[in-house]
Amino acid sequence: MSTLQRARCRLRAHPFALDAALAAGVLVCMVAGSFVEPHGPEGVDWELRTPDPLSLVLMTLGAAALVFRRRAPRTVLALAGGASVAESVTGDPRAPVVMCAVVALYTVASTTDRPTTWRIGLLTMTVLTGTAMAVGPLPWYAQENLAIFAWTGIGATAGDAVRSRRAFVQAIRERAERAERTREEEARRRVAEERLRIARDLHDVVAHHIALVNVQAGVAAHVMDRRPDQAKEALAHVREASRSALGELRATVGLLRQSGDPEAPTEPAPGLERLDELAGTFRSAGLRVEVARTDQDTELPAAVDLAAYRIVQEALTNVQKHAGTEARAEVSVVRVGPHIEITVLDDGSGEDHEEEAPGGGHGLLGMRERVTALRGTLTTGPRYGGGFRVHAILPVKTRTSAAEDGHP
Repeated sequence: MSTLQRARCRLRAHPFALDAALAAGVLVCMVAGSFVEPHGPEGVDWELRTPDPLSLVLMTLGAAALVFRRRAPRTVLALAGGASVAESVTGDPRAPVVMCAVVALYTVASTTDRPTTWRIGLLTMTVLTGTAMAVGPLPWYAQENLAIFAWTGIGATAGDAVRSRRAFVQAIRERAERAERTREEEARRRVAEERLRIARDLHDVVAHHIALVNVQAGVAAHVMDRRPDQAKEALAHVREASRSALGELRATVGLLRQSGDPEAPTEPAPGLERLDELAGTFRSAGLRVEVARTDQDTELPAAVDLAAYRIVQEALTNVQKHAGTEARAEVSVVRVGPHIEITVLDDGSGEDHEEEAPGGGHGLLGMRERVTALRGTLTTGPRYGGGFRVHAILPVKTRTSAAEDGHP
């Protein structure tokens, strides 16, 4: 920090001392000006003269009032203006007492609003100039009288300009602080959304594959002694399910290790093109699954495609876990106008379904969060006569994909 900056900081820390120094400087200028005669004899522009004692007293009073200009700017202006009027009427009209009023008017203009500055400025200019012109010893058109009008106008204008600049700088500072807070809030919101997304993905992956592993392991344990070939087949399904789970977990965790924020994952996210493969994994676990689709020509955005796949995956996992061993599931994917509808039905007992389980419901909650994020709708609940129904309506085009296609 330079010497000038340090001095400026000290002065800002002690405003009363700054005002006292300003008052002293104004007093010195006024006293020095009172000893000078601007229009001397013919051929001489300047000469020394003896100031009027009353003018010196008025100068001192006006300068002393300036010490308190920050605390009571309008009162100081009234005192300085009164001293200027008294000087115009009774003192030497050439003594520069009006300089105090100009500084006081500048202070008022810099600390108030523009309408108040206009009112007080015009009143001060009118009173001081009018008094000097009307009752002063000099002619009304004397340059000293016109100088009073000009200097009071300059003081008011300069004060208003300073106030406007301070307001502008303060507005910029507040805008920058508000933008910083907004960035921090946006960062926290993105972190929270990312945590929810990761939690949903991990839940879907783990719940699906662990459910399959649990079923196949139970089958293997049941037929190990009597039908070892079937037990080996069940264990092979266990191995395949665990391998798939590890692969998807590795892809999900791999995204967390990246320092940037890639636009797309390093591995392709699953979508409805893998729906038959997904249904096959459940069939191999003993669940009867039927799939019906009328959307083969529909190209879905990546987010919608992933959400549709995860909804079917979670719904079938719930059927596998809660609907009973004899349950049958039906999956339908239908294009209806600008939406795609995914429906998963089962005819199980539903007595231990996820919505009814104490402390459960994370899978259905994850479905709802995915659908809500895409501005879709999700309906879940028991079916009349038994079973459970999951019905999701998702937009074929999201806002991002519509913007990329050039649609508003």
